[in-house]
Amino acid sequence: MILTFLNFYAALSLGGSSMPAIDHASGIPASQIPLKQEYAVAPIIEAKSAIIVDFDSGAILFEKNGNEKLQIASITKLMTAILALEKGNLDDIITVSKEAAATEGSKIWLLQGEQMSLNNLLQAALIHSGNDAAVAIAEHIGGDVQNFVKMMNEKADELGLYSTNYENPVGFDAIQNYSTVKDLSLLARYAYRKEFIQNTVNVKSKEVASANGETTHKLENTNELLGSQWNVLGLKTGSTEAAGLCFIAIMENDKGNKIITVVLDSPDRFLETKKLASWAFRSYIW
Repeated sequence: MILTFLNFYAALSLGGSSMPAIDHASGIPASQIPLKQEYAVAPIIEAKSAIIVDFDSGAILFEKNGNEKLQIASITKLMTAILALEKGNLDDIITVSKEAAATEGSKIWLLQGEQMSLNNLLQAALIHSGNDAAVAIAEHIGGDVQNFVKMMNEKADELGLYSTNYENPVGFDAIQNYSTVKDLSLLARYAYRKEFIQNTVNVKSKEVASANGETTHKLENTNELLGSQWNVLGLKTGSTEAAGLCFIAIMENDKGNKIITVVLDSPDRFLETKKLASWAFRSYIW
């Protein structure tokens, strides 16, 4: 009896149990956990923090400093998008405020007084990582940015992201705008279940127009792995001075098995993401 328990515990520690797991983000039963090959040696990753998670089961396949709280840059916009989808209507027409238009950093150059649908603003925030679009969304959904940030933190608690805190809807460097790769993997699983996000984060480039069609904005995705030989389905990049280079990816192998990879403060976020994916698909059997 004791031997059986120890074998079961060891299998769990290696991520090799075939027992069903529980998806704590959604509360639904998860699929079986992938089996780790005996020969697998952990990859060498220089990012401050990194993780690989099986998308279906939520099992952690690899982690480095999984609980370290770090700045997350524009990955913040994933929560902004989630709230917009759950609290707003994609057909809502939003008038861009002076404050939103003046937002610094990555932007699509919205004009003060310009009107645009929530649908198009969300695409701008997720594809181009437009800070001005994110602020316009926050003002519309929350009434003002401060209240929207409160909503972000309430949603984080609801999802069990207990090592996450938001200070702004954009991802600007701020002491109280942080998360961990473990929390971000949960957030990614929750976000990617939303059809709008699935259909948006894999778009390399497009144009969106104002409500009257008179003004157009070019969107360019900062995810360099889209359209490459790697089957990357999305998700979100981030980069600031304090956060460094950050990236959450959803990747799929030729058998349809999906993984989530997260790197925070990486010297080369795309190269390290490829290393993580290559190792995971080589080291585990689904």
